[in-house]
Amino acid sequence: MTLYIGREASKLWKRICAETTTEINLLLDNWKYLLAGLIFQYIHGLAARGVHYLHRPGPTLQDLGFFILPELGQDKGYISETVFTCVFLSFLLWTFHPFIFKTKKIYTVLVWCRVLAFLVASQILRIVTFYSTQLPGPNYHCREGSKLARLPKPESVLEVLLINFPRGVIYGCGDLIFSSHMIFTLVFVLTYQKYGTRRCIKQLAWLVAIIQSLLIVASRKHYTVDVVVAWYTVNLVVFFIDKKLPELPDRTSGNLPLLLPLSTKDKDSKTKEENQKLLNGNSVDPADWRRRSEVNGKTMEDANGLHADTAMNGA
Repeated sequence: MTLYIGREASKLWKRICAETTTEINLLLDNWKYLLAGLIFQYIHGLAARGVHYLHRPGPTLQDLGFFILPELGQDKGYISETVFTCVFLSFLLWTFHPFIFKTKKIYTVLVWCRVLAFLVASQILRIVTFYSTQLPGPNYHCREGSKLARLPKPESVLEVLLINFPRGVIYGCGDLIFSSHMIFTLVFVLTYQKYGTRRCIKQLAWLVAIIQSLLIVASRKHYTVDVVVAWYTVNLVVFFIDKKLPELPDRTSGNLPLLLPLSTKDKDSKTKEENQKLLNGNSVDPADWRRRSEVNGKTMEDANGLHADTAMNGA
């Protein structure tokens, strides 16, 4: 038993080391994209902090979701945050699963490059929308009478740049259309939908995304329009950007191929074309046909010479 555990631990360690080497090589080639994506996350937080200075509390707008969904209350606002944290951590762990499990379909660095590209494009649209029009926040700390609803003018540039993390991120106001939580949730779900392998987990992920949407409205953290706009905007952003980005290489070959492998349909059509040419008496490649002719001609010449020599000796 001890020998078996030691052998399996040794295999796992070798797998982790091999995967780490591969990912480091990919990181050296793509670190600029990852760094740019991470820097923009700070810029997005800075923009959300800036719009808080412009926020003016007012009466909560009429909202269909507020009529349909019961209000959870201020003491239960942690429920939606807990669901989002579970989604974030689950996706993070899944992107690192090739380091441990044998079934490998993705490269961690390349997946995060795509995820950050989706996030940056969606967040740029979000910054444009919530700076275009400032709406009175429906959250409890953004309503009239709350000390956090309006921020006093900053005393220094450093106060703005530090964005009062993490309190300034949690208790922000004015960055409504569209929901940042839904951007992250939908990007994670769409990424797993494409590269994940478990169908049941994909279905569960979409169900959790729907529940997350309802909890955000029930917690009065966003208006219903913030969630609805996020659903179709993020899906469209991922759809169009995913077409522009190069496809992830296939891991079944065990290395990084330079070219994408042919699909099964392409392979079948190519095989049928080759068989058809052979049935018609032609080889697959004209160069092969020429080489075969030359070989056949040489064989014929050698055979004729052999018969000629035999005739002369007989004479």
